[in-house]
Amino acid sequence: MKNTQKTSIRSLLAVMSLVVIASCTAPAPKAINDPHEANNRRTHEANRRVDKALVRPASGAYGNILPAPVRQGVGNFASNLNLPGVIVNNLLQLNIDGAVKNTWRFVINTTVGLGGILDPSSTFELYEDSSDFGETLHVWGMGEGEYVELPFIGPSTQRDALGMVVDVFTNPLTFGAPSPERYMGPVVKGLSKLGDRYTYSSTVDAILYDSADSYAQARLLYLQSRRFQLGQEQIEEDQGDDGYDDFYAD
Repeated sequence: MKNTQKTSIRSLLAVMSLVVIASCTAPAPKAINDPHEANNRRTHEANRRVDKALVRPASGAYGNILPAPVRQGVGNFASNLNLPGVIVNNLLQLNIDGAVKNTWRFVINTTVGLGGILDPSSTFELYEDSSDFGETLHVWGMGEGEYVELPFIGPSTQRDALGMVVDVFTNPLTFGAPSPERYMGPVVKGLSKLGDRYTYSSTVDAILYDSADSYAQARLLYLQSRRFQLGQEQIEEDQGDDGYDDFYAD
């Protein structure tokens, strides 16, 4: 355990040293970069089928069986487990205010909030300053790269896909917790995702099953949302929603 922690600390310090090299954030993209659209569309269709056959029914059962307060508690707990990784990204971005705020939020919710099931820190207006390693790469100057649709995950970019992988290792709870406790995080996060799918079912269904081109719609919404989150300009021109047939009509 000690050797693992020392290795992780050395890796973290090495990564943080890159902050000194990075001098500015990535340039703002002004269009959609999707050179592998054909492959992405096939992945999107596979994701739609998985959602229709498994995720949507499971989320409906989850939402109907568990009352809203219980689902909220699961979501709070999952969010709290994710906070140490968020704090690491705050530090990597030299966002000290965000790191301090999130640290206090984690301490209060873990203790007073019964491990994070409750959210007393919001009472003190200590809201999460969310972040991830994809944003860290953006702050370090890495462009978003090509648009990709990931199996079972959905819309992303090359930069954010890389960030998802690194985020697994930036959270100290991933390698610091003993077994089987370390597997609690993925299970709770999976349940939280089912809760989100249930809560926003009408919006998700409208995009995936009611739009003329669900792929183009999901791509546009993801990129607009992500670029807004990173403080970048929005996509103003038409990026191709017109001119597509309904590839996924039942």
